[in-house]
Amino acid sequence: MIIDIDSLPEEGLEVTREYDFFSMDLVDENAVFLSPVTADVIIKKVGEEVLIKGRIVTKMSFVCSRCLSPFEFPVDSKFDLIYFPEEMDLMKDQLENDDINQYYYYSRKIDLYEIVLEQLNLTFPTKPLCTPGCQGICPVCGKVVKNGVCSCSENESDSRLNKLKNILRDKR
Repeated sequence: MIIDIDSLPEEGLEVTREYDFFSMDLVDENAVFLSPVTADVIIKKVGEEVLIKGRIVTKMSFVCSRCLSPFEFPVDSKFDLIYFPEEMDLMKDQLENDDINQYYYYSRKIDLYEIVLEQLNLTFPTKPLCTPGCQGICPVCGKVVKNGVCSCSENESDSRLNKLKNILRDKR
């Protein structure tokens, strides 16, 4: 949905909409949508600045980076953004360091689809884990540790390292 800055009503605009995104648009391409992305957004123009407040709600499925099991990840995120006109972007060399991460609109339009997609991607965990204490998989037998204790001995070593151990033992 493209928002025309010049057509915004004085009292602002409220938009509630469901979005369909493709997995290839996401930061984590293995993420799967379990429910549609619903965004409630309020857009107001104050002078030349555009204030955008919103909330994104959905359910995703990620793959745990330790045990490789899929798990449900609820998203309920709020965002608050300020967009400045493109003329301010041209002067950003003169702005202070704090102002560098500001957003700008071009051609007097803002793409709400892109904003919601960006804010959704910012909610994703950098290292998805099914539980904070996930112990992953056993390096010997490959069983998922959270499903029960495997019968492997923790002292078992990789047989490919035996020659290296013999060399180190002989040097002593």
